[in-house]
Amino acid sequence: MDEWIAPLLATLALPQFGLSTVFVVAFLSATLLPMGSEPAVFGLIKINPELFWSAIVVATAGNTLGGAVSWWMGYGAERAWERVTHKRFEARALVWLERLGPKACLLSWLPAVGDPLCAVAGWLRLPFWPCVVYMAIGKFCRYVVMTAALLWVFPGNLPLSA
Repeated sequence: MDEWIAPLLATLALPQFGLSTVFVVAFLSATLLPMGSEPAVFGLIKINPELFWSAIVVATAGNTLGGAVSWWMGYGAERAWERVTHKRFEARALVWLERLGPKACLLSWLPAVGDPLCAVAGWLRLPFWPCVVYMAIGKFCRYVVMTAALLWVFPGNLPLSA
């Protein structure tokens, strides 16, 4: 997998691809791939502070779309599981998520459990559009808080050349 992702990220790192890079990285990080998008958002905003809200919105859109893809992956996995086993898999966490419903997708911003949570929402066949709305709210809040915190911790401009 490293053979194709490293050149892709190197290409997207070019300055003329700033917001599109944020979108792609946010999208990929919302799938089950183990990567985060906050460094891309923070880096773009440090270089172009006027893009703060644009970067937040683009990152939220990419991350939410990635979460929606994870939802569909979970939905498809559950349907395949049902065909093979003909019985429903029950666990305490799944019961809790079913009871909470689409609102559980507000937690999709959490590290390590947030992205699989979107897939589990699809597995449980929770309503798609309410899940996407709650994902977007949670992810938007995460990007605002994380980026603002990083800007507070690392104030000032980064040098553009060494």
